[in-house]
Amino acid sequence: MKIAVVGATGLVGTVMLKLLAERNFPVTELIPVASEKSVGKEINFRGKTYKVHSMQQAIEKKPHIALFSAGGNTSLQFAEAFASVGTFVIDNSSAWRMQPDKKLIVPEINADAITVNDKIIANPNCSTIQMVLALNPLHKKYGIKRIVVSTYQSITGTGIKAVKQMENERQGIKGEMAYAHQIDKNCIPQIDMFLDNGYTKEEMKMVNETKKIMRDDNIHVTATCVRIPVMGGHSESVNVEFNQEFNIVDVRMMLENTPGIIVKDDIGKAVYPMPLIDAHDRDEVFVGRIRRDESQPNSLNMWIVADNLRKGAATNAIQIAEYLVVKNFVIA
Repeated sequence: MKIAVVGATGLVGTVMLKLLAERNFPVTELIPVASEKSVGKEINFRGKTYKVHSMQQAIEKKPHIALFSAGGNTSLQFAEAFASVGTFVIDNSSAWRMQPDKKLIVPEINADAITVNDKIIANPNCSTIQMVLALNPLHKKYGIKRIVVSTYQSITGTGIKAVKQMENERQGIKGEMAYAHQIDKNCIPQIDMFLDNGYTKEEMKMVNETKKIMRDDNIHVTATCVRIPVMGGHSESVNVEFNQEFNIVDVRMMLENTPGIIVKDDIGKAVYPMPLIDAHDRDEVFVGRIRRDESQPNSLNMWIVADNLRKGAATNAIQIAEYLVVKNFVIA
């Protein structure tokens, strides 16, 4: 089975390679793809050395699956070319997510929507993935009316340039800036560009993607997304209003029994999820601070944490690829 990783030298691409090995994905030929300046460089995978390919070289090899993590413009430019030679493209950018004819997939929730004809499959936004994974079982039981979410997002979501900026600032070194402002010892209430409605693109991604993944346009969502100087993962404060009354014990039990979720919630012992301590380098989504919102009926507060490079990106993409293999959509 020929697997291309587009953006193989980036943060998410590097994690994709690591996870393909960790999860014993049936790769017989790896095709790492990166920008022209990286073509010819070597990447080690499972003890073998592979040369970085150009985009055209990779297309000519007709990979069975191409995992894309190289930005929206690259996806718009090349995803269809891969699809035209029979490749299943799993794209981590926002390029295809809201296209009506493209599936937006979190495997634990809506993998059943994928068909053999879906050659370009969209991987959701990292913040959306961890939130909907925790909320989906509750939505099935009680029906979600409204979600208010505030995110506290790791600099790794921006990429290597942002990590370098923070490291430079901590050492007092002037260097290239990923953000318009200092990030060390600071928080920036802007992720992506502002839109006409005053929200950022990141915030509107959470609004629109949640409805599409959970297959319910009646869910009202409002989001505020903030970049903070942490490593390890994204954190979210989520307030959810249900259509029906709920039992807090049942909520905890449902979450504890949901695949991919780990509940860490013992306030008496100061146990709650944290990005660096709990989520870093893990595939699960962690949930804690589960409590009733006492200000209005049928409402719940929770704290949701996940590694944005793994379940928020690479793990989710590879889980989609695993589904394609299990369903025999991809046959080597």
